[in-house]
Amino acid sequence: MRPDRPRGFPPGTRAGITSPPVDRTTPAGPVAAPSRDAPGAPGRDASDGGNRRGASRAVAGAAFIAASALCFGALPVFARRAYQDGVDPQTLLLLRFAFAAAIAWAMFLSRRATLPRGRGLWTLVGMGAIGYAGQSFSYFTALTMASAGLVALLLYTFPALVAALSWLVLRHPLSRLQLVALGLALLGSLLTIGRAGDGAPLGIALGLLAALIYSVYILVGARLPADVTPTASTALVTTSAAAVYALVAAVRGVHLPVTAGGWAAIAAVAVIGTVLAIVFFLAGLERLGAVKASVYSTLEPAFTLLLAALLLGEPVTAMRLGGGALILGAVLLLAREDLARVTAPQAPREVTP
Repeated sequence: MRPDRPRGFPPGTRAGITSPPVDRTTPAGPVAAPSRDAPGAPGRDASDGGNRRGASRAVAGAAFIAASALCFGALPVFARRAYQDGVDPQTLLLLRFAFAAAIAWAMFLSRRATLPRGRGLWTLVGMGAIGYAGQSFSYFTALTMASAGLVALLLYTFPALVAALSWLVLRHPLSRLQLVALGLALLGSLLTIGRAGDGAPLGIALGLLAALIYSVYILVGARLPADVTPTASTALVTTSAAAVYALVAAVRGVHLPVTAGGWAAIAAVAVIGTVLAIVFFLAGLERLGAVKASVYSTLEPAFTLLLAALLLGEPVTAMRLGGGALILGAVLLLAREDLARVTAPQAPREVTP
């Protein structure tokens, strides 16, 4: 991956937009690009191999985002168990990010990875201290002022916000397929969460703020420098967020678990709901780009619904099943092109003499 290309978009594109032809000029004049049949030019097999590698990369990205959504989807189940043990949201977030940071740094050291420098380093610090910590604070505070269904519904406006911000800020054009997939994903999220109760205006505002912060987090993450690895990203993001909540705990105090089951829930929140979820998400974001990654991420409420039914005995209604089907439909619709490019045979090309 070239260092001058923004991270998170396919080769040959910049911010998801195909780059225009470059006029390569020397002091003697412009240099013509070699034809396909010119000596030393890439052949058809090399081009076809590149297409297949690009498609396989996109499919792998979709798998990473789906795994991330499953890990994040399990988070409410583990959090509910921790709350039953007397843990409050601020303490849960402190322990979540502190444990996750310790695990992430162990992974970082075991792989002998290197830390980014300059813009990459400070971008990741900001993503953790402002993005992840701010989104968590907004979301969990909103839950004290509005129903969980309403807050969750507000959070899952983020795919539409990512698409809108990509179009407005990054000039990323949206295809009809992406627009249809976004609509299906948002409608599916609404049905999956169910009817939301009323909420205080401040709670609604904080819920929307959580979605906005998360949308910016995704877009910033998609444009990290090429030398930033998911392992280094996870270590720096979780450490920055943990530092913020350590300051909050110093002011407000902590409420720790009182049983082994409560500590096990905290460990699951840190390992599954944070470290693995972030590593998988950043790996998928690098391969897919921001818009597709945000749509695939809407698998999360469907996974939450399934896990809550299996582990907590929560009822599954027909409306929620329909919502899950719409979310899966959006993901399959978005993935159809990538899967087709992997499995479809390459048509022979005509070569003119």
